[in-house]
Amino acid sequence: MELSTLVDRLDETLSTAAYADVDASANGLQVGPETASVEHVAVAVDAAAATIEAAADAGADVLVTHHGISWGGIEHVTGRTYGRIAALVENDVALYVSHLPLDGHRELGNAAGVADALGVTDREPFGELGPVTIGTIGEVPDPVDVGTLTERLEGFEGRDRDVQALPFGPDEIGRVAVVTGSGADWLDEAVERGADALVTGEGKQQVYHEAREAGISVLLAGHYATETFGVRAVQDRLEEWGLETTYVSHPTGL
Repeated sequence: MELSTLVDRLDETLSTAAYADVDASANGLQVGPETASVEHVAVAVDAAAATIEAAADAGADVLVTHHGISWGGIEHVTGRTYGRIAALVENDVALYVSHLPLDGHRELGNAAGVADALGVTDREPFGELGPVTIGTIGEVPDPVDVGTLTERLEGFEGRDRDVQALPFGPDEIGRVAVVTGSGADWLDEAVERGADALVTGEGKQQVYHEAREAGISVLLAGHYATETFGVRAVQDRLEEWGLETTYVSHPTGL
């Protein structure tokens, strides 16, 4: 497959253009030649020295990640940025990035993957950010307590610490909102839409008091742990397109 064809397919599948005005990430092809042939694609959560090296070692032509190396543009190619770009160029590995589009995609997204793992059904878009959304909200058919929901989150890849739970909501959780990564800013929307719990990756100091005062539970399952689902789903789609793939697991513990 030509690199340009792969990029066009990913851009269309993930609705990349829809997030252009709200995402600091330069989504799409961040590093790569105008023409190239692709047979093998590696996928990873982060574009970093370790994952680029692993992609090169696997013989990948392209590395697809959730977190890239360009956030609002690159003014100086020095330091870590130089090292990452140099490693990509020297190993002839292109870099394709999907940040918020891969959070909010209703089928392939990180939030969709978390919701699947938690058994959340009857889902709707959640996590408004301008004209787009980056999460999902839905029902747990058989309501559970915070402890049971926490146990389900503990099984996520990359967890090396306990899930932090702020159990300020109802004893039984029947409606769950999900925004992966750093999603505590959507607490008020979760309350407005009747969620009993908000599941995200990491929180901020004020979320404790906000959740307590609003009467909603918040579960912090880890930034990395909640954002492996999207790239794994993309990996499956790439294989459907006839490409060889490699998943690069490099948990951060955060």
